[in-house]
Amino acid sequence: MSNEILWFLFLVFDLSTVLLAYRFWGRSGLYVMIAVSAIICNIQVIIIVRLFGLVATLGNIIYASIFLSTDILSECYGKKEAQRGVWIGFFFLFWAIIAMQFAIHYIPDASDSMMPHVKTIFLLMPRVALASLAAYLISQHHDVWMFHFWMRKTGGKHLWIRNNVSTMVSQLIDTVVFCLGAFWGVFSNHELLQIIITTYLLKFIVAVLDTPFIYLARVVKNVRDKK
Repeated sequence: MSNEILWFLFLVFDLSTVLLAYRFWGRSGLYVMIAVSAIICNIQVIIIVRLFGLVATLGNIIYASIFLSTDILSECYGKKEAQRGVWIGFFFLFWAIIAMQFAIHYIPDASDSMMPHVKTIFLLMPRVALASLAAYLISQHHDVWMFHFWMRKTGGKHLWIRNNVSTMVSQLIDTVVFCLGAFWGVFSNHELLQIIITTYLLKFIVAVLDTPFIYLARVVKNVRDKK
């Protein structure tokens, strides 16, 4: 199976999972999705693949789905609940970084075969995660602010405008801040620029494709409210 098919299948799976979490557990489900996604995407992002003929990092779908979760919170429960979700994600990502730094400094038993592999992943995590923490806070707070800015401008109409514009601009901010913080000096300038372009392009595609999901989220809210 090609990388492109895997990428699209996972896109549908991940965005659908956000809706399922919301359907079964409401705001709590979205908070959990934000926290787990913030951790997992920082593990996936160290994997470099080729998608659509271009070099790209993984993690872009999971990270982009955080914007869907916060946009659902903004749309259905308001700015305060969306900001709560942002800070929950930040807290648990920070916790995961610290927890794994403790883990990789234990002295493994002679029978252990996994510690070298775990260290290979998580020794890279502090720089990647610190860059992600900075990009996360800046872009997510911008997303919440811009979502409500366009909500006021449109009088609460045209959900697709505030969903897409806020997410696309915020993800551009996130991509530039994260890639420069995590990969400056690791890759050549040419490779870094290509990673920035392809990472944002993939997030842009996710932002467009998540539009039906946020409309479905309003349907889910109506169903939940009738219970």
